[in-house]
Amino acid sequence: MANLKALAKDTAIYGLSSIVGRFLNYLLVPLYTHYMPKASGDYGVNTNMYAYTALFFAILTFGMETTLFRYANDERETPDTVFSTGFAMVGSLAAVFLLLVFGFITPISNYLGYAEHPEYLLMMATVVALDALQALPFCFLRFQHRPIRFMSLKMGFIFLNIALNLLYFVLLGKTSVFYVFFINLLCTGFITFFFIPDLVKIRWKFDGALLRRMLSYSWPILLLSVMGILNQVADKILFPKVYPDQAQANVELGVYGGCVKIAMIMAMITQAFRFAYEPIVFSKAKDADKNEYYALGMKYFIIFTLLAFLCVMGWLPVLRYMIGSDYWDGLRVIPIVMAAEIMMGIYFNLSFWYKLIDKTIYGALFSLAGCLALLAVNIWGIPHYSYMACAWGGVAGYGTAMLLSYFVGQRINPIPYPIGSIALYVIIAAAFYGVMTLVPSEWPMYCYLAISTLLILVYAAIIYKKELRKGQVA
Repeated sequence: MANLKALAKDTAIYGLSSIVGRFLNYLLVPLYTHYMPKASGDYGVNTNMYAYTALFFAILTFGMETTLFRYANDERETPDTVFSTGFAMVGSLAAVFLLLVFGFITPISNYLGYAEHPEYLLMMATVVALDALQALPFCFLRFQHRPIRFMSLKMGFIFLNIALNLLYFVLLGKTSVFYVFFINLLCTGFITFFFIPDLVKIRWKFDGALLRRMLSYSWPILLLSVMGILNQVADKILFPKVYPDQAQANVELGVYGGCVKIAMIMAMITQAFRFAYEPIVFSKAKDADKNEYYALGMKYFIIFTLLAFLCVMGWLPVLRYMIGSDYWDGLRVIPIVMAAEIMMGIYFNLSFWYKLIDKTIYGALFSLAGCLALLAVNIWGIPHYSYMACAWGGVAGYGTAMLLSYFVGQRINPIPYPIGSIALYVIIAAAFYGVMTLVPSEWPMYCYLAISTLLILVYAAIIYKKELRKGQVA
């Protein structure tokens, strides 16, 4: 299929900016975990603060990214007007947000536990506002199928961020999390200026009637986004509040946050797939073969994320050096977190049935149910099981949302997902991972790596024989 070729091409380019970019950012993890040792708790502060920024980013963008694709692909609307109207909405929210944070910084910082460091909140509030302003221009680049421009801006931020972190932490010997936030603010502000050439090309026009239609579509997506983000970050927000030993909370959270970074390869793949897949899904909505295309997209997503799971777990003895050795006691969360991320990706793939029929309220309800499951596991489990409860909470949250979306979707807008074929790959991947875990721990590392690599190659060979050699991805 021509669309699958386009999907593969765009996924590769978006994946380059996402995966390579995240990989380069991963180089900062050993930097941070070396200069901010476990006992300092600074990496826990970093984890907690970025959880808040992710949540407020979702609120400030107000579901306008997906809404832009929905209305920009509507032949009755002008894409530039859709962008202008959405941008005005997001810009207004960002301005109000900054006014509130700067105006009430003392009570906010006291409540969040940063009474001694309100500057952390001020810097990251500005970062999240600027990120929200950048969101729609990045989205418009995807709509225009300009992945190279998209990648260059993303990579520009990453390289600048890494360079400044190396300067401050390695050359200048800084050891405080303050500099992590300060550098992020500098880089975000700098990259914002590079959108000016794209913005001046827009034929700006605000349409109040269009905004009302967009808001009626986007507010359920806002709820969906907030619930989805809470599924990702609620554990990191809740942890310092419910962990019984407040002095140790940031230390434990730092261990969890550091180890989760290794598992985030799955989030990178999902993000790259989403960037490429979402515009194609909306543009293909009127095609007769759309359901078969969606089913095939789901199948290949699961196949290749399972391959990524095996790669990470098979090479974990090497990948663990991405974080400081005093953080290694948290490595046991990685397979659980990766499984949760796969469920999240499946849920994303399942979400299009209600987006395409303008019933986004379903997504909000599914995500709410998932969020409640996650919160229940975390509130009950963190005091007893520390960050292991966070890992299992993600499985509970994404698993709940995924199952609800699948069963309700198959009743309202059935799609012929190849469940049997997908289940076969899940069983094979689970069996191979099971073999990896049975390798005795006293064996040399190279034995484990050799066995794991062989299993990964066998799984890849099965994919090639059953899927690629048949020419199904045409």
